[in-house]
Amino acid sequence: MNLKTAGNPENPSSLVLTATKVTKSYAGRAVLRGVSLDLHSGERIALTGPSGSGKSTLLNCLGGVDRPDSGSILFKNLALETLDSDALTEVRRRHIGTIFQFFHLLPTLTAFENVELPLQLNEVPPSERLVRVRSLLERVGVLERAEAFPGQLSGGEMQRVAIARAMAHQPSVLLADEPTGNLDSRNGAIILDLLRNLSDETGTALLLVTHSGAAAQICHREIHLRDGEIGGQREND
Repeated sequence: MNLKTAGNPENPSSLVLTATKVTKSYAGRAVLRGVSLDLHSGERIALTGPSGSGKSTLLNCLGGVDRPDSGSILFKNLALETLDSDALTEVRRRHIGTIFQFFHLLPTLTAFENVELPLQLNEVPPSERLVRVRSLLERVGVLERAEAFPGQLSGGEMQRVAIARAMAHQPSVLLADEPTGNLDSRNGAIILDLLRNLSDETGTALLLVTHSGAAAQICHREIHLRDGEIGGQREND
């Protein structure tokens, strides 16, 4: 798997997300200790490491959910640490998609309405919303379940809907926190294939927190965290 096919690391214009010496502590305990990384358009990076190594905290900082104690996070040319809460929300709403292990679908909305919600928040016209949502649900293989509520869906179906929702606003970066951790091996493999194909088709950068070797293998690079620091990284074949 050649990183050069997923954006050119030698071309600064392909950079979408850059972390420089990011630190974060909770209740006096250091969780991140000066983490730095670059993410390019179309690139997929797996964040691996033992529980408590700082993977989810780093993902939250990179997505603008948490603020680092020190260091810098650049989304394209925006320094996230300099933005107020409203500006951070705007960046997340328009440019960053997030996929969670436990789906986080709204139980009172249908599959269609869950995927449509970020488009409503971004004031996309109804006619365009209809086309985009139907297209995404078809792409992830659950169009026939569009009117079902989350409680009527299987785990694999819920995760497909969650991926469609995360992609609905055509984000530059997709952040995925253990997206296969709550699925059986068959559905997990389907979801990994889907994420790889969507990233290839759209050029969306993917940062994937995982304990799964199979999940790491769909990525161009693997960055291993240990005790809040990068303990190593490698490029996948």
